[in-house]
Formats: sequence, C-alpha cells, structure tokens
Amino acid sequence: MSSEDDLAWDEDVRVAVYRAFATRGRPPTAPELADAAHGSLAVAKQALHRMADPRWLWLDECEHVALAAPFAAVPLGFAVMGEHTMWWGGCAWDSFAIPHLVSGEPEVLVATRCPGCGEPSALVVRRDRPPAGAQVAYFPVPPDQLAGDRGKQRLYCDESCVDSPGELLGLDALWHLAKDWYTGCLEPGYRPRGPAEAAEYFAASARPDAFRSA
Repeated sequence: MSSEDDLAWDEDVRVAVYRAFATRGRPPTAPELADAAHGSLAVAKQALHRMADPRWLWLDECEHVALAAPFAAVPLGFAVMGEHTMWWGGCAWDSFAIPHLVSGEPEVLVATRCPGCGEPSALVVRRDRPPAGAQVAYFPVPPDQLAGDRGKQRLYCDESCVDSPGELLGLDALWHLAKDWYTGCLEPGYRPRGPAEAAEYFAASARPDAFRSA
C-alpha cells in the first residue's frame, strides 16, 4: 500500500463521514466506512486516526466519530432540527452553519439553553436571512482560534448573562460569518481552516470587526 493510496482513502473516508452526517444526522456505519476504504474497515479506521484533529474531527474511545465539524454525533449543547432530520451542533457557530450545508432543509430550529441563567432558547435559522433576537454568541478565545474549545462556544440570552472575558457576536454577524465557513466540506478536496486561514477569512469578510469584547 503506497502513501498515495493512504491519502486517497483518507479523503474517501472523510467525504463518507461528512455526507452521512449531512443526510442522516449521524456518522456512517461500519460497513459504510469499509466501503469508503475499498472494503476494509481497518483501513478506514487508520484513515480516521490520521485525520483526527481537535479543530474538526474527534474520535471517541471506541474509535467512533464523535464530531466532524460542524456535525456532532453526541449532544454538545445544541439541537439543530430540520423538517426531516435532526443534528447535534458542535457549538453556536457550527449550529448556524448547518442549514447552509444541507440542501433539503432551507431552515432549521436551533435549540439550546443559556449557560448564564439557564433559560431555554429556540431560533429559526434560515439559509436566506439571519434570525432576529438579543442573543449573543460567546467565544472564550480570539476569532482565529474558533475551532478550539467548542464546549464553551455558547449562545447567551444577551450580554448581561455573560460573566467571563471573551469575544461576542450578535446573531446577524454570527449568521453571516458562519454561513460560508464550512463551504465545500461535503466534497473532495476540502481542507479545514487553520488559524492563518481563519484570519484571512475574517479580514476578507464584510464584518471583520464584528467581534466585540465581553
């Protein structure tokens, strides 16, 4: 087996993982992973381990895919409900990105709970326009490190509920910045953005100064 074969199978496995999440809200089954690696589940698992990265692909202790950002296989604080499918969002940013990736769901209901006061929140997130509301997305790290600690990237009722230093985004800015963040992730050749690419993305956006300090 050549290194070129390894890389080709890595991409086949990655695409299979993403398309399974997008269409069914869950990762591929073991037989589906094996099919993506030309019939070998062992090769598929090797590919997953090579690609595993805290920024975008998590494996659990049983070697199952726990997250392929923006999709999660386990609850991480956000339920993203379409008419036909439900997903777990990896964080506030990921949850707003999902409707822009799933062609059969032009709008989704994003449900979560404010970490500050515990109040439940439900927002209809559409592909064609951002939702209205006073909620703010909180990020404990600078914008170019957004793929870091997803567990702390949450939606709060408003700024008064945030009691930790960090960066904030309103709903309009969150929607506009999240909508193209994962463009291409369902197709071959996609590469997740690292810190340098993230900085370029924000600089090139129409909202380079959208973040404000908590």
